Amino acid sequence: MRGKNDRIVASIMLLPSVILILIFVYGFILQTIRTSMTDWGENVDNPAMALEVEKNYVGLDNYQELMTQPMQFDFRTSMVNTFFFTILFVGGCVIMGFVLALLLDMNVKFEGVFRTIFLFPMSLSLVVTGTIWRWLLQPEGLNALPNRLFGFEPYTFNWLSSRKLVLNFDWGDGPMYLTYLGLFILAILAFNYFIKERWGALTFVSAIGGILLFLYAVGFWENTIWPQLGATNRDGEFISMPEPKGYQVALSGIVVAAIWQMAGYTMAMFLAGIRGIPEELREAARVDGCSEFGVYWRVVLPQLTPVAVSAVIVLGHISLKIFDLVFAMTGRQNFQTIVPGIMVYGAFDTNRYATASAIAVIMLVLVSVVIVPYLWTQLKDREA
Repeated sequence: MRGKNDRIVASIMLLPSVILILIFVYGFILQTIRTSMTDWGENVDNPAMALEVEKNYVGLDNYQELMTQPMQFDFRTSMVNTFFFTILFVGGCVIMGFVLALLLDMNVKFEGVFRTIFLFPMSLSLVVTGTIWRWLLQPEGLNALPNRLFGFEPYTFNWLSSRKLVLNFDWGDGPMYLTYLGLFILAILAFNYFIKERWGALTFVSAIGGILLFLYAVGFWENTIWPQLGATNRDGEFISMPEPKGYQVALSGIVVAAIWQMAGYTMAMFLAGIRGIPEELREAARVDGCSEFGVYWRVVLPQLTPVAVSAVIVLGHISLKIFDLVFAMTGRQNFQTIVPGIMVYGAFDTNRYATASAIAVIMLVLVSVVIVPYLWTQLKDREA
């Protein structure tokens, strides 16, 4: 049993770290939120770097401008780019890592060599990775391989500079698509709780789905949380302006480079999970008549669910705040591949501190949406 003195000593030892975290993490977060609600750097008559600069409180105006003003279309493009990048990056890393882990689990020769090769990209910084892949994706790089190896016509795909847009949609339709996405996720959770007969959780999820449908039906989300883009004419009438969005094909090169770097990480996680499954479970499944595919499908995969969730959380956190890889591969002026991190850098570089802080807060919220539920479930399971 630990005595009272031990707890006091432990608290005293932890106190300096706690104070530093409160000041340099949470204190700076609060300061960033406060700055995002001012006009610091947004008023040309009040220079941001003046000795006696005035920081006037403007509330949520900076956030509203980012979401509604036509001149802020690049920020909304960065949000869409982040969404598609996250889906492709996380999905690609999980699938590629799982496949590599399965191949290594088949007792291949020189497993240590292959494992080192697959993990090596992770030892590089994202800046180095971006520089390497920027060279490879030039017209004289991978595109020229068919001509150099087989004498065929070189490939002409513009990996980092394509202006092609696919999966087109209008920004104003965002609430509809996000509502469908939310209902789809809730349906998966509801089915999972139904199978496990967790009726309390099923009722809670159903209530959330009903509220989401109600808010969308009455237009609360679309008109209040997601204001329509447009402008007011001379008569004071609001004119809605469409803003086409979609998947920028130029992101493909960045997605490939990111998967190349992080697939080894997910491979290591899955391989550790597979090796942690007792061999007796597999042997029992084989004795019961399971094929090798059935062993992996019915025994191995269910045991890897916590590993997969952890990998998705970590990779999602990386993708939402991606900056250095994009900056190294396409710079800050490439509109097709812009992400919120690039927007923050550009706003700070031009002394638009309020806008930069607002974008940073939005990034913090997005990361929190991914991280906080995971931490909450982990703590809840640990207490149980």
